[in-house]
Amino acid sequence: MKKLILASLMVVIIGFGCSQKAVVQSEAPMQKTAPTVVESKPVVVTQPAQMAQQENINEKELAEIKKLQARLKDIHFNFDKADLEATAKTALNDLANILTKHQKLKVIIEGNCDDRGTREYNLALGDKRANAAKQYLISAGIPSARIDTISYGKEKPLCTESTEQCWTKNRRDHFVLN
Repeated sequence: MKKLILASLMVVIIGFGCSQKAVVQSEAPMQKTAPTVVESKPVVVTQPAQMAQQENINEKELAEIKKLQARLKDIHFNFDKADLEATAKTALNDLANILTKHQKLKVIIEGNCDDRGTREYNLALGDKRANAAKQYLISAGIPSARIDTISYGKEKPLCTESTEQCWTKNRRDHFVLN
């Protein structure tokens, strides 16, 4: 009797665990597609005027944010690298000081690349660059909740010529206060 109950129980478990899947055949041949890159979380860039309306910021504070944004400098990277150079660390220290002084502010770090390489590769490299800057700011005492990153890869170039000087300008992190 125990064997019969045990056998029945196994059949029920196997029956539920192995559901059948329907196979649909398509008349069109399968096509290979490039992998889709999905960002971990969407980032909405809020302009200072929009931020003022959303958070009841007065005109004086809005003017201050615009001045601070103008002070920020992009940081640049070597070809195919995400390492922070000394000049990048200086710019990040300035940003950390601004964020420390203005506790309400957050920053979006936009990772960018030159136009060499595939879209997917450049999105991944832009993400590494943005996260390198984020980790530096976190090590400087800025809470990670105040820092968002986004990679634009090669989609937002500053310069469109195919020269080393132009490519150097495009390999950057850009900072947006919000």
